[in-house]
Amino acid sequence: MIAKNPTHANGRPGLGAGMSSKDNHPLRFQKEYLQRASLRAPAARGMLLLVVIISSLTTGCSLSRQDAPFVAPSEYEATITPDWAATSEAAAPPTEAIPPADPTESPLPTELPTATVELVEPSPTPPPTIANTPTTVPADTGPLLYYTQSGDTLDALAVRFGVTVDEIDSTGALPERSFINPNQLLIIPQRFGNTTSPTHLLPDSEFVYTLSAIDFDVVDFVNQADGYLKNQHEYLSTHGEMYGGEIVKQVALDNSVNPRLLLALLEYQSGWVYGQPETLAEQDYPLGEVALSKKGLLRQLKWAVNELSIGYYGWREGRLSEIHFSDGVTAHLAPDLNAGTAALQYYFAQVYDSQGWLAALDPETGFPALYEQMFGNPWTRAQVVEPLFPPDLVQPDLVLPFLIGRSWSYTGGPHGAFEKDGSWAAIDFAPATTVSGCYDSDAWVTASGDGTISRSERGLVVLDLDGDGFEQTGWVIVYLHIADEGRIEAGRLVKKGDLLGHPSCEGGYATGTHVHMARKYNGEWMQADGPIPFVLNGWTVHATDTPYRGTLTRDGKVVTANQFGAHHSLIERER
Repeated sequence: MIAKNPTHANGRPGLGAGMSSKDNHPLRFQKEYLQRASLRAPAARGMLLLVVIISSLTTGCSLSRQDAPFVAPSEYEATITPDWAATSEAAAPPTEAIPPADPTESPLPTELPTATVELVEPSPTPPPTIANTPTTVPADTGPLLYYTQSGDTLDALAVRFGVTVDEIDSTGALPERSFINPNQLLIIPQRFGNTTSPTHLLPDSEFVYTLSAIDFDVVDFVNQADGYLKNQHEYLSTHGEMYGGEIVKQVALDNSVNPRLLLALLEYQSGWVYGQPETLAEQDYPLGEVALSKKGLLRQLKWAVNELSIGYYGWREGRLSEIHFSDGVTAHLAPDLNAGTAALQYYFAQVYDSQGWLAALDPETGFPALYEQMFGNPWTRAQVVEPLFPPDLVQPDLVLPFLIGRSWSYTGGPHGAFEKDGSWAAIDFAPATTVSGCYDSDAWVTASGDGTISRSERGLVVLDLDGDGFEQTGWVIVYLHIADEGRIEAGRLVKKGDLLGHPSCEGGYATGTHVHMARKYNGEWMQADGPIPFVLNGWTVHATDTPYRGTLTRDGKVVTANQFGAHHSLIERER
């Protein structure tokens, strides 16, 4: 239920009566209503139906959430299952693995069900107070029973549950490195007595720019909403003058973040999609990062996708288990969250203090409610496309991205795929040379596999290995810092070793001429040193605890990443 006209910090009323679709209008809200009423930045609302227990740890990243923590009453009695298992069938994520649909068949329904809004009077009960609490449990506490989710690995689960890999047991075989089969029962010691709630708020496929968003027309949606975002325009160094919907679409595509998520955040935090910002802060900093270096729509979006990606891929790859807030509160994430929910929880912890965060993640009156009102039930779409990758997924045969017989330097080990942070999916190579910094190179970047060039624009070439032309399906390789001069055009079919363009400093921040490359599968960035290792000509990528460092290994030989092109970083593509 949604509280009747709850009041927000900026004085605007919350979501209430009057919700209906316009005739022949695809949006869930009437524009006129949303110009005066929308779910917006959190403040005092109706009763927050949250019971959040927070950890006492004060270092690292952390988060908190609604509902009660899981506590095993006795041995083998605590079973961790997502909260959506108790909800309606229509809203539940799939219980069986459903392979991605053929994008040519347009499997998604053209009309999604409109959410039902029931009005209740706000509760006079004040919101709960968050406080740091102990996180350990007695040594004799029984273990937890956990059913694996798509994308789980032993290493990541060990981080989330605070155990070692050897302490995780199962009735079935467990792979040491690759993805674990979804819905496999694991028996894990219970180390955390107090965590955030495990309620799943956002499917992974609603975070990732995947098949379910292929047919979503971002520009048309923004234009029909007819809010402040529609007429905002900025000059992008890579694309020239662009308007609001185009900017959102470009940032979503580059970072492989679902554009629906970015639009909902802009509406929730500043009302840009349907209405007008009411303060100077909302106008200049619509996503809440108030800093001169982050002023404007493009910079705000880039900051937001970076923070969202830290949450999603930090959780997926086993680097994130906590969040902390500006008011000094620290929270340990419930270990059975999905990556999409972890992304939301981490992001809102960067925007609000602990009480504002509670309100933002309230499924009844916060961001999840607005998201469903704008775009329909996200779990319904998720059933069509999830899991995003099968447990037996393997990388196709790939080669080093330069010509046979040429020496290049391995200048960057695993690091952020597009923006600074997020998935450690990318690696860097630079031509062997005595010249430093940015210079015009006559060396060639070449195709690492067979496929179709699905996108070619300033500084960027995207190679679609399954050949269907969609970046949101199958294996994709993204090459950055490709010079305009000699860059291959979109639509071309290529074979391994075909010329793509010259390395450069174009298309983003770079300290020297090089090529940056990263893999995606079904829209999700694939960790370079993860369950599906990045392998080129038999050389396997390995990471360290620090981005940009690492090695390539093959048959006992080791090449060590070095940004200055030192001798030990040189590698040659052999015939």
